[in-house]
Amino acid sequence: MFRHLSMLVLIVVMIAAATPLGRAEAAAPPALKLGSNGPDVPDLQYRLQLLGHYHASTITTYYGAATRNAVSRFQKVYGLPADGIAGSRTWAALKKVSVSKPELSKLARVVYSEARGEPYKGQVAVGAVVMNRLQSPLFPHTLTEVIMEPYAFTAVMDGQYWLLPDATAFQAAKDAVKGWDPTGHALFYYNPDTATSQWIRTREIILRIGSHVFTK
Repeated sequence: MFRHLSMLVLIVVMIAAATPLGRAEAAAPPALKLGSNGPDVPDLQYRLQLLGHYHASTITTYYGAATRNAVSRFQKVYGLPADGIAGSRTWAALKKVSVSKPELSKLARVVYSEARGEPYKGQVAVGAVVMNRLQSPLFPHTLTEVIMEPYAFTAVMDGQYWLLPDATAFQAAKDAVKGWDPTGHALFYYNPDTATSQWIRTREIILRIGSHVFTK
């Protein structure tokens, strides 16, 4: 009884701790423009740098010309008014296709725990599935919520998610964020030799990479 009660308390604490983080990721930062300063600027620069739009050598807290130009380039790619101002629409689009620095670590954990030992393409593919879910209306709105959704990833359920990812997993996560999707927009994957879910086997198969089958 006491063991069950302790587990219940632990689960409640974990949920309570995770909720503010999910909300923080979902919240839209204030509009940023040329001359802005503050903690949201380096997050903006980091996301744009991952996507290949921010070309300055350092991440700063100042919204200068390099940041404005990077925002403008991103806006052009995603069909937004290219005014160089990071307003609510720009932030919303950016958060669907990019990750913050802490989120990249979480994505690398998924890649490592789910696909270590797979060919590099297969590791990128697992990261791409997470990014595809982030962009899909069928899944939660933040990367943390996508990863922590109940029964979404075996490695989260069995605790392997908490293993420290290696450099290869981080690079695979970066490549997935940059837009490399070897899966053809897959939303699910599984190992047909070990999967016990009959539901997952009903999904339309796109392709197989290494030990994983990727599906719609």
